Amino acid sequence: MADHREALVEEQQIVDHLYARLDTLRESASTRLAQVRREGPSGSPQNRSERDSFATHYEDRLALLQAVEERLIFGRLDLTEDATRYIGRIGMTDANQRSILTDWRAPAAEPFYRATLAHPLGVRQRRHITTRRRTVTAVEDEIFDLSGATSTDQTTLHGEGALLSALSAGRTGKMGDIVATIQREQDDIIRSPLQGAVVVQGGPGTGKTAVALHRAAYLLYAHRRVLERSGVLLVGPSEQFLRYIDQVLPSLGETGVVSTTLGALLPHVTAHGHDTGRGAVLKGETRFAQYIKNAVRARQRVPQHDETLRIDGHDIVISRRDVRDAMARARRANKPHNDTWEIFAKDMLNRLAQQYVADMPYHVAEEDRGDILTELRMDKRIRRAINLAWFPISAAQLVDDLLSREHRLAEAAPDLSPADRQALLRPAGSPWTQADIPILDEAEELLGPLSRPTTTQRTDDRSLEYARDVLAQTGAAGLVSAEDLHARFQGASARLSVAERAASDREWTYGHIIVDEAQELSAMAWRSLIRRCPTRSFTIVGDTAQTSDPAGATSWSTMFDPLFSEHWTRRDLTVNYRTPRTVADLAMRFAELSGLSSSPLTSARDIPDAAAVIHTQAEESNGVLIAEVNRCVERYVTSDSGQVAVLSAPSRIAAVRELLASVQTGAHAVRPSGLVILTPREAKGLEFDAVVVESPERMSEELSASDLFVALTRPTQYLCVVTDRVVPWLSDLSEDDA
Repeated sequence: MADHREALVEEQQIVDHLYARLDTLRESASTRLAQVRREGPSGSPQNRSERDSFATHYEDRLALLQAVEERLIFGRLDLTEDATRYIGRIGMTDANQRSILTDWRAPAAEPFYRATLAHPLGVRQRRHITTRRRTVTAVEDEIFDLSGATSTDQTTLHGEGALLSALSAGRTGKMGDIVATIQREQDDIIRSPLQGAVVVQGGPGTGKTAVALHRAAYLLYAHRRVLERSGVLLVGPSEQFLRYIDQVLPSLGETGVVSTTLGALLPHVTAHGHDTGRGAVLKGETRFAQYIKNAVRARQRVPQHDETLRIDGHDIVISRRDVRDAMARARRANKPHNDTWEIFAKDMLNRLAQQYVADMPYHVAEEDRGDILTELRMDKRIRRAINLAWFPISAAQLVDDLLSREHRLAEAAPDLSPADRQALLRPAGSPWTQADIPILDEAEELLGPLSRPTTTQRTDDRSLEYARDVLAQTGAAGLVSAEDLHARFQGASARLSVAERAASDREWTYGHIIVDEAQELSAMAWRSLIRRCPTRSFTIVGDTAQTSDPAGATSWSTMFDPLFSEHWTRRDLTVNYRTPRTVADLAMRFAELSGLSSSPLTSARDIPDAAAVIHTQAEESNGVLIAEVNRCVERYVTSDSGQVAVLSAPSRIAAVRELLASVQTGAHAVRPSGLVILTPREAKGLEFDAVVVESPERMSEELSASDLFVALTRPTQYLCVVTDRVVPWLSDLSEDDA
C-alpha cells in the first residue's frame, strides 16, 4: 500500500508537469491566434495569405490542444536501458524541445501495446496510469521477466485493472476511446499497412468500432502527407450511431474525417423510405449497374423515320443516318451522357448547317456560317429533335422513371421476371430508400450533372492557381492549403476543411475508407464506395452473424473476392470486452439455435446475476415492464453516467415509448439520455449499461434472427428479457418473479 501511495504521488507530479505544459501551449496558440486576427483582412493578397496560413495553423493547433484534456497521459514505459517514456494522446516537448510525452501512435509507443512476457520488446516495466480530470486515481504495474516466459499467448489481457475499470464505467450515450487500454490483437489491426483492404470480423463486444476509429487516427498520423489532401471517409449504419461516436476522433487529436451513412452518401440526397425484402435484394445486386447503363443508353435513340423541316425556304432533313453517325462520334469521347450531349448536338448542327449551305444558290463565306448555326440552334423544332435523340436527364429523374414506369424497367431489365419487376415498381416521386443510393450514384457516374462549371467557376479555378503561387512564394504550403486560401479570397465566411469540401463533392476520391457494420452493405453499395477510393484502401469491420439487410453479406469471401480480388485480408477479434460472460453465452446459444454464423467469443469478464428472464401474463406485461425499467434506472443511471435501453419490436415501439414516458417524468426522472427506447436495428453498434428486451417473440416474428442477436448483445452490465411466452433458448436463465 505504501508503494502504491508513493507511485500515486510520483505520477501526480508528472501529470501536473504535463498539464502545465499543455496550458502553456494553449495560451501561446491562443495569444498568437488573437494577434493574427487583430490584423484584419486588409493588405495585399500575399499579406492576407500569410495571415490566413498562420491563423489556420493556430486554430488547428488550439483545437487539438483543447480536445486532449481528458486523460492526456495514461501510460509509462520503463525500458531496459534505464530510460523512462510516458505515453499519451499527443506528443509534447518541453521549452527546450525535449520529448516529455510520446504520442500513442508513434513507433516509440508500440511496446506499450505489444510487449508480452515472452516478447518484452525492451520493456522492463509497463505502468497504466488512470486519471480523473487532472488527478491520478490509480496505477497498475506489469513486470516483464524473460526468465519466466513460457508462453507466447497474445490474447492475455494487459492492464487488466485499467481495462476492467473502463468496461465497468457507466455509459453516457457517447462512445469513449480505448486508447489507454488497447489490447495486442487490436493494436495489430490498428497499425496494419495502409494498402489494401483489411476486413475485421468480430462478434459483439470485441471492439470492432473502437479499432476502426483508432485505426483512422493512426493512419492520419502515420500517413499524414498521403491522407491530408484526400481525407478519410467513415461510413456508419445510422445517424444515431454517428452521434454516438462523434467525440472519439477529436479526443484522439483528429478532426479531418468525413462521417456519413450510406443513405446520406450523396450530397443533397437523403434516404427516408424503406424497401420490401425482394426489392432491396434486387437493387443490391451488381447486375443493377447494367440496368442503369441500359436506361442511360435508352435516352440515346435514333428516330424511327427521317424528319424534314422547312427553315427559311430550305428543306433540312434530320436523317436517321446522321443521328447514328453523330451518336457514334459522341460516344467515342467516353464522357458521361450529359457531358457528351454537347458533342452530339454540335455535330448534328454542323451536319444540318451543311445541308442549309448546300441548298443556297450562292457561295456562303466561312465567317457567315456562324449565323446559320445560331439560327438553326434557336429553332425549337431542331432543339426538340436533338434532345429527343440524346435526352439530357438528371440521375434522380432517370432512376425515378426506371422504378415507377413499367415500360422503362422492362426496357432496361429484360431478364427480370414480372414478379421481380413488381417488387421494384413504386409510385413516381416516392421517397428515396437506402438501397436507391448506390443506384443513384451509378446513374450520376454515367450521366454526369446537367450543367458544368460556368465562366465564373473557371475564373475561380484561375484564382485557385494564384493561391497556390502565393503559398509557394511565402513558404506557407505546409501550414494551409491553397483551397483554404482561395475560399478566403472569395470572401467565404468560414474556412472549408478537406472534410467539408469532400462531403459536398460527389466525385471526391478519398485516401482511405472505413466502413462499420459492413455486413449490411450490398454489392452495389460497395461499388459506390470503391468508386470513392480507387486505391482500394479500406478498413472494413463487421460480423456476418449480425446481417439484417437482405442484400447484405453472409460471407466475406463471397462479397469481397469479386471486388478486391486477392488484395484483402481478414483479421479476427476473439475477445468480448463488452458483454458479461453469462450474457454472451446466452446470445451465442441463441445464435447456434438460429443457424447464425457467429464467431467464437472469449469473454473478458463476468458479473454475478448479469442476466435474467421475467415470465409474465400478457395482461400484466405493461406493469411488469415499467417496474423492471424503474429498477434498472435506479440501479444503473446516475446524474452523470449510466444508460438503460429498452429494445422492442417495430410494431410495439411507439406504444412502449408512450408507456415508459412516466419513467422519465415521474418519481424516477433521469437524464434525457439515461433511458432510450429503440428497435434492435436502431441499437446496432451501440452499447448500454442495462438492456431490457421486451417481447422477443414479437421481434422473431417481425425481424430476422440476427436482429434479436444484436438486441441480446448490447449490455455491458445486465440483460433482462421480459416475455409472456416460453422461449427455449432462455431455459438456462434465472427467473425473476413477475
